[in-house]
Amino acid sequence: MFRFIRERLRLTLAFKLGFLVLASTGAVFLLAFTYSNYIARGLMLEAVEENTRNLARSTVNRIEALLREVQPLPQSIAHHIASEPHTEQEITRMIHHVLRASPHIYGSAVAYAPDEFTKGVRSFAPYVYRKNGGFSFKNLGNANYDYGAEDWYLIPRELGKAIWTDPYYDEGGGETMMCTYSVPLFRESNGQRVFVGVVTADVQLEHLVEIVSSIKLYKTGYAFLLSQNGQFICHPNQDYVFKESIFSLADDLGEKQWRQIGIKMLRGGEGLARSHMPNSKSMSWLYYAPVSSGWSVGILFPEDEILANLQAMNRVVFWIGAIGFGLLLAVVFVLSRGVTRPIRTLALQTHEIARGNLDLMVPPLRSRDEVGDLSQSFENMRLALKEYVANLASTSAAKERIESELKIARTIQRSFLPKRFPPFPDRTEFDIYATLQAAKEVGGDLYDFFLLDENRLFFSIGDVSGKGVPAALFMAVAKTLMKGVAEQKLTPSQVLTKVNHELYVDNEQMLFVTVFCGILDLRTGELQFTNAGHPPPLLVRQSSGVSWLDLPKGVLLGVTEKPEYETWSITLGPQDKLFIYTDGVTEARSATGDFFGDDRLRVLVEKLAGSSPKELVEGVVAEAQNHTGKAPQWDDITALCIRYHGHA
Repeated sequence: MFRFIRERLRLTLAFKLGFLVLASTGAVFLLAFTYSNYIARGLMLEAVEENTRNLARSTVNRIEALLREVQPLPQSIAHHIASEPHTEQEITRMIHHVLRASPHIYGSAVAYAPDEFTKGVRSFAPYVYRKNGGFSFKNLGNANYDYGAEDWYLIPRELGKAIWTDPYYDEGGGETMMCTYSVPLFRESNGQRVFVGVVTADVQLEHLVEIVSSIKLYKTGYAFLLSQNGQFICHPNQDYVFKESIFSLADDLGEKQWRQIGIKMLRGGEGLARSHMPNSKSMSWLYYAPVSSGWSVGILFPEDEILANLQAMNRVVFWIGAIGFGLLLAVVFVLSRGVTRPIRTLALQTHEIARGNLDLMVPPLRSRDEVGDLSQSFENMRLALKEYVANLASTSAAKERIESELKIARTIQRSFLPKRFPPFPDRTEFDIYATLQAAKEVGGDLYDFFLLDENRLFFSIGDVSGKGVPAALFMAVAKTLMKGVAEQKLTPSQVLTKVNHELYVDNEQMLFVTVFCGILDLRTGELQFTNAGHPPPLLVRQSSGVSWLDLPKGVLLGVTEKPEYETWSITLGPQDKLFIYTDGVTEARSATGDFFGDDRLRVLVEKLAGSSPKELVEGVVAEAQNHTGKAPQWDDITALCIRYHGHA
């Protein structure tokens, strides 16, 4: 009997010793493996970062060298022309000299401001460019090419300094993809600088593409080039070039980090970032560096290709460790058989707990070894599960309370908007109807209308950026400000100017709102209106049908300190209607990704042109929702229609 007890005791001690050896060996191996892998990975990534940094800077230097080679030549022409007048032949000879001096320059022009080359000549712009191995000449100052509206002419004229443009296709000019270095030309007159014109030097895009496309890193790594607004200038995937930006790609992929990386690149940042590969679940590393022209170079390479050798070594180490652990496990198994009986007993006792009976206490074991610890752990688990179930019930109640509060917020938000129709039953001069269908519990669209006096009706519609509670709060502020300012008897443009001033202050989240607003004179039918980045309304004339309303240009509210807005006016005839909407209508997307679109909206309004404002609004909203089908509503849908009957 005593011998049996001694043998059992030896087995228990042997199990504890074997377990300690196995656990200690495993911990040491895992720690050593993890640490060595961490150090090796860090050193490898540091080396890759250094190599990629050198490669990126080398690429930037090559691009910079090309740009620096181009810049002095148009500056030299500008200096000569500014110093004294020149004939057309002399200017053409100077341009030829520039093209011969630099093989990278595709073409060059001197675009004069009206009456600056010769009195009475509104536009004169001799342009020499390469064609079929030689040079070709054309005057850009013709009826088919309005160079005065081009960025390469407008931007340096307004900024008063030389600039590089984003790449563009010069239709009517060089007829190729290019980017342009533009130098403004000034002369002194009565102590003041007078704008004379712009001297340009064009660089074909293929020169930049050759530099960037030559970068190859590992098996599938590549480089790309972004413009000043984030558009892809060069990318191995030609579907992205001039069709996608890093921000639209981030939205399509659902990768917020790509948007943040794009912002840093456009701000002239340089650094290394880790993110998912485009159209892939694998991770990648991106090194980006700025170009002085405002562009940015990015070099992307897959993480698995960087760490391929390290992973191969890890597999070898893993199998060596697995074999060693297998041998140790066999030894431990022989030694641990003596403790299986109490563990089996513990499993039977805890079976009821596994079935959900959390009030059943796990009976404690007298052993003070690992089995005793396991028994205590089961008891702790039981208590933790019991507490978790209680907390889960509390959390569910809190969630229901939040949902209830959101419903209340939706009710409060809708109370801000006019919802009683007809709103002015005693007024026969007009009829108005509006509706708002929020994409979430609360939304960012808004509409409003109210009488300024007996003869003038103010109305507005807007769309706040974003969704949810922040947009709803911004919407409430914008609507309240607009009503308060409009009652000061200002023009629509003055109303938006004052509202923008208030919204711009402390707008740390950079929210903005598009707005169309107008004031209708109920006696004459004159409609004064202005616009802040909102889609154009549809004008339904009783005499001429449906057409888009021409709008003045206007900046979104809340994004800049001193925008300029204009007030335009038209006159509505009896039974004429104005249909205004937010982009939630035209951008309603079906399950296949098809947008409702402007054309479908106009056809529908033409079909419903004879309907009342309520029938027209509800008909358009219903068609947009039918188009969406079972697909989720991505944006708020808001529409407003006003019909002028004429003064009685």
